[in-house]
Amino acid sequence: MSLFMGYQTGKLVLTLLQLIPEQFSLAGLIAAAIATNLLATGAVAFMGFALPTSRLLPASYYRVRQADRLKKWYSLMGGQFFRKFLLLTFYRKEKGKKYFNGTREGILAFDHNTRQSEFGHLLALLLISLIAGAFLFYGHIYLFGWIMVFNVFLNFYPIPLQRLHRSRTQKLAERIAAA
Repeated sequence: MSLFMGYQTGKLVLTLLQLIPEQFSLAGLIAAAIATNLLATGAVAFMGFALPTSRLLPASYYRVRQADRLKKWYSLMGGQFFRKFLLLTFYRKEKGKKYFNGTREGILAFDHNTRQSEFGHLLALLLISLIAGAFLFYGHIYLFGWIMVFNVFLNFYPIPLQRLHRSRTQKLAERIAAA
């Protein structure tokens, strides 16, 4: 599935690059930006479902330092609205309870899942930024802008949110893993 979505992302990007930037309507720009983001993010996400991709970064990257500062910055960026949006749409309370069950194994699984999710969003953020940069290079300024707007919403905001989640259980997970 990851390869298929990656292939579709490439096809979409090559097709869009062949078009004249002025031919895009606002609806076309938004649709192209959403499709680019969803396909590229999906390609990375499916890879993360199958492989322990978070291990590509050192464990020290995932260690949350200065959680209070992170919480403050996330609040200043409006992260609470992103979190509420997720709770209202994708992660209703019933589903959230299945993500973390409170057991020792559940805490370790929660830690692993936040790392996988954070790495996936980080990789997607970088990949889509490169794709958007290609559009900018070829004069698709508005498409670049819309892709980046959705990239920030779909891939940047989840990164500090995962770090905030992990900061709450980090010490406990470290103790359990060391035992």
